[in-house]
Amino acid sequence: MTPRLAAIAGPLKGTTVELTEREVSIGRDPSNALPIADLSMSRRHCLITCDEDKFALKDLDSFNGTLVNGVPVNERTLEHGDEIKIGDSVFVFLLEDAEDRKPSNDVELDEAELGARSTVRLRVEDALYLNSERVLAQLPDSQRITCDLNALLKISTAVNSIRDVEPLKQRLLELLFEVIPAEFGAIVLTSDDGLDPNSIFGLRREPAHAQPLHISATVVRRVLRERVAILSCDVAGNEDFGGAQSLVASETSSLLCVPLTLFDKALGVLYLGTSNPTTGFDEDHLQLATAAASVAAVAFENARRAERLQNENLLLKDTLQLEQNMVGESARIRSVYQFIARVAPTDSTVLILGENGTGKELAARAIHKGSSRADQPLVAINCASLSETLLESELFGHEKGAFTGAVAQKKGKLEIADGGTLFLDEVGELAPQLQARLLRVLQEREFERVGGTRTIRTNIRLIAATNRNLEEAMRDGSFRQDLYYRLNVVQLTMPALRDRPEDVPLLTRYFIAKFGRQCKRQVSGVSEDARRCMMSYDWPGNVRELENAIERAVVLGSSDIILPEDLPEALTESEAPDPETAEHAKYAKYHEAINELKRRLIIDSVAQAGGNYTEAARALGVHPNYLHRLIRNLNLKAALKK
Repeated sequence: MTPRLAAIAGPLKGTTVELTEREVSIGRDPSNALPIADLSMSRRHCLITCDEDKFALKDLDSFNGTLVNGVPVNERTLEHGDEIKIGDSVFVFLLEDAEDRKPSNDVELDEAELGARSTVRLRVEDALYLNSERVLAQLPDSQRITCDLNALLKISTAVNSIRDVEPLKQRLLELLFEVIPAEFGAIVLTSDDGLDPNSIFGLRREPAHAQPLHISATVVRRVLRERVAILSCDVAGNEDFGGAQSLVASETSSLLCVPLTLFDKALGVLYLGTSNPTTGFDEDHLQLATAAASVAAVAFENARRAERLQNENLLLKDTLQLEQNMVGESARIRSVYQFIARVAPTDSTVLILGENGTGKELAARAIHKGSSRADQPLVAINCASLSETLLESELFGHEKGAFTGAVAQKKGKLEIADGGTLFLDEVGELAPQLQARLLRVLQEREFERVGGTRTIRTNIRLIAATNRNLEEAMRDGSFRQDLYYRLNVVQLTMPALRDRPEDVPLLTRYFIAKFGRQCKRQVSGVSEDARRCMMSYDWPGNVRELENAIERAVVLGSSDIILPEDLPEALTESEAPDPETAEHAKYAKYHEAINELKRRLIIDSVAQAGGNYTEAARALGVHPNYLHRLIRNLNLKAALKK
């Protein structure tokens, strides 16, 4: 299948673009392979390349970045179903069909030559039961027609009540076995082009027969190509294909193959066969099978569409879980990704170390999501946010009347997390008594509720995190040594943001997109001055501080880009890094000159407006709130009072 981009938002919404070239550049400039009239895009925004059937996306230093599944990226290998956001345009990368799958059972599609003798062909438009004007004129025996019409009604009712493709195949064959003396049957569904079989389901009337089914590939392809039903009542006596390996292996004496067609499109075929020469097929069986196939074709198409939508829905749910994504492409954060990929599938206890705000909980969620417990709950508790008594109740639960205020029995986090993962944040703050109880849980996998006597078994995976140095805590006696070794089975240290400054632009784009949606504001990027301030800052609060700074800038900003004045004072007041080099000295001098010019303009404008800040803002062409932020950031309150 040709890889393609399906546009779900933006100027190209509703269209599909096939990626037939090895390199496809995207941007608003007409010279791009895929030009898009989207002002939020850069002239050359990103590039999609193909190398040995692997597709990769590269951002071309665009102004507002490129997002894959909601995460800003510089380079990323694309997978089927990835959502790509470029400016205001959103595409879904498609590499395969959602319904492509292997055959569901042991059915072999063999080649066989198709002859003309002893064969009856029937076009769908000539089917008796689908032509109400001819049915009265060509009625067979009344008892036979009544049986066939009842069977057709039963088939119609049954197949339209089944939503899934595989159960639909089985039920259709079972109903046909009730009225057609077939020993085996198969449903063959095709790919989108309607010619190549890609899904085969076979069923025998007698389930005890364990041999694989053999059906003729030539018969199937002829029916698909000509869309004509075929009935052969004497396969063995037909010298053209009676000796075919597939038909010999199945000892087929009669076969019947009917197309499943809808809107002039071949969806597949219905194939029936028998090896009993005394109970062969006749033209009435052909008429009934053709009518049943026409009715079932609608049900098959609806079921395939429902499965496709369900798969796409699951895919969208996965890609929309942005809050659990870890953003970054630096070497330090890539090593974290590799560590998580190795440790997630195991049940080992993990201890996550790192400063506050480095994303320890995100790492814990990523480990849980990649584990076999991903369908079970991830229960998190902050050990530093509660007193010792409350934390004990939250962790272990309590019985009714265990203490004042315990008016009912309560399950603890250990019980709720059974079968899943328990995340203990700030585990270094646990009181000594709780450390002893937690150690027993890790050793014995059992506990009692507060005030209870019944032992409760639990099956959890424990992930703990702390910003404390637990080895020092062991030495000063505030943390148990045996508990430390129980927790420190596998250790992960989250890098500080100052140790991976190359990730600051990606994180900034991510948070701009996040808070832009929340605040319903269109923020396209960060000015060069603001970018310099952010890159020169050491971020003692790490990613959490960056997130708060961007949220503040998006909420308080008055332009479509983030300016230095929109950032917290700590960033704008920080000195430029290492002013020893000539380049940094020039930057510091330039920055100070710009600030001095701003001070003079504001002081003069306020003086001319007679101290009226609103009039001064109008004269400067800025919003009054923006003027107040400038005055605060530049420390001009004292000068203006004079």
